[in-house]
Amino acid sequence: VHRLVTYIFVYEDLISLICGAVLIWYFASSFEKNVGTVKCCFLTVAFAVLSALLYLLLGTVVSRVSEVEDAEGFMPVAFATLGVSTTRSRMKRTLVFGFRIPVVLVPWFLLCIAWFIPHSSLLSNLCGLLAGEAYGLGYCFCLDFPESVGSKLDRVFPFSLLKRIPGLKYIPGSLAERRAFKSSEINPTPGAYPTQSYYCSPPPAPPAFQMQHPNTQSCGFQHSYAPG
Repeated sequence: VHRLVTYIFVYEDLISLICGAVLIWYFASSFEKNVGTVKCCFLTVAFAVLSALLYLLLGTVVSRVSEVEDAEGFMPVAFATLGVSTTRSRMKRTLVFGFRIPVVLVPWFLLCIAWFIPHSSLLSNLCGLLAGEAYGLGYCFCLDFPESVGSKLDRVFPFSLLKRIPGLKYIPGSLAERRAFKSSEINPTPGAYPTQSYYCSPPPAPPAFQMQHPNTQSCGFQHSYAPG
């Protein structure tokens, strides 16, 4: 039973490990900023289990037609988070490799590209994408919990310990706290960044003969002006 979760930490070679690290850094970090650290950890486990169960269900059918690769790595969970983001996005189109395509087609386009990643299971990635889109469309509402529960879990171990670890960016579970956290990043407190003072030289004083002979200002200016 434990393999329903632990398969996301299994990698066969260095290339698949690097690809998994990039996926965790890019997709999981952006997903965590939107839902908070507590909910991101909970949904990571939930998406891993749902993807694995769906993989076992569909694998018995697909294995009769073709060979099915083992599910491993974080990629199914990454596609689940991508499915949630695209189904709940307000954008209609986005730019991918220079082409504007509908946002709902982005995960399916990336699913075809992930097929060429070594030791990547197309069926497990598809199951992760289906689980994420089902959650994004509201069919897995049982996985949601109120923000008040997330705020309480922020003060409970091990999440309370994560806040104290230097170098880790903890995202609070409350929406108001997340907005305040984002605004503090956009508008830093005074003194957070070094400032530089600029010296502005005073304007050059008018020539002395202009003050003495205002009637011959234009003539005297033309004959006495020298660049520099």
